[in-house]
Amino acid sequence: MPESSPSAVPSSAESGFDPGRHQVRRVVAFGAHPDDLDFGVSGTVAAWAKAGVEVHYCIMTDGDAGGFDPAHRAGIVAMRHEEQRAAAALVGVSEVHFLGYRDGYLEPSHEVMRDVVGLIRRVRPDVVLAMHPERNWDRIQKSHPDHLACGEAVTRAVYPAVENPFAYPELAEAGLDAFKVPWLWLYAGPAERTNHRVDVTDCVEAKIAALHVHISQHPDAAAMEASVRTRMEASAAAAGFAEGAAAEEFHVVSVNNPDTIAGF
Repeated sequence: MPESSPSAVPSSAESGFDPGRHQVRRVVAFGAHPDDLDFGVSGTVAAWAKAGVEVHYCIMTDGDAGGFDPAHRAGIVAMRHEEQRAAAALVGVSEVHFLGYRDGYLEPSHEVMRDVVGLIRRVRPDVVLAMHPERNWDRIQKSHPDHLACGEAVTRAVYPAVENPFAYPELAEAGLDAFKVPWLWLYAGPAERTNHRVDVTDCVEAKIAALHVHISQHPDAAAMEASVRTRMEASAAAAGFAEGAAAEEFHVVSVNNPDTIAGF
């Protein structure tokens, strides 16, 4: 494992996260549906994976309400699982966890939160990635109700449940002890919340390849690709990166770091 984050990956941040100083050795990334992580964070994940960071994907629903071809309905869950595993492999992720909740019905319930807490305590990551719990009114497609539920469930889990030894005591009894998450990175949120951009220019093609694996979701794959490239280039320009660069953007939240005071 590397001693520090991949500092060779430039970033623009007002978040306080310094990739040259804050260690990133393990990451858990949560998405509501298969393909959410590929749209939102797979370039950053690919850069981390290249640097030797251990990355886990967790997909909270089976994506059973997704797709556009009626011929896929009977096998859509198995198809989307396989698509996600293959896409993850293209960006260096070998561990993909499926929580198995029904697409369109995800809620930040205690059942979901317990599953999230259990996985985070097992992996003990330096960074947790999740969809943003706030609705994006400029582009409401980012704010599918399952996306918001993913963000809310993970945020509630990260603080206080993951670090509270008395929350979900059955997890501690199973050997999953309380753990303090240092950083929460939220994606697909409102533009005004963005405080961190990562230059993923070297990983764009891996990201695009991963997105193309999700064939059940793209009736117009060329339009999808063009849209993703345009948004990433605009994000890089907003960060002041070099012309032609591509970036992914986040709302980075410091959860437990040297200046953190518990309970405040």
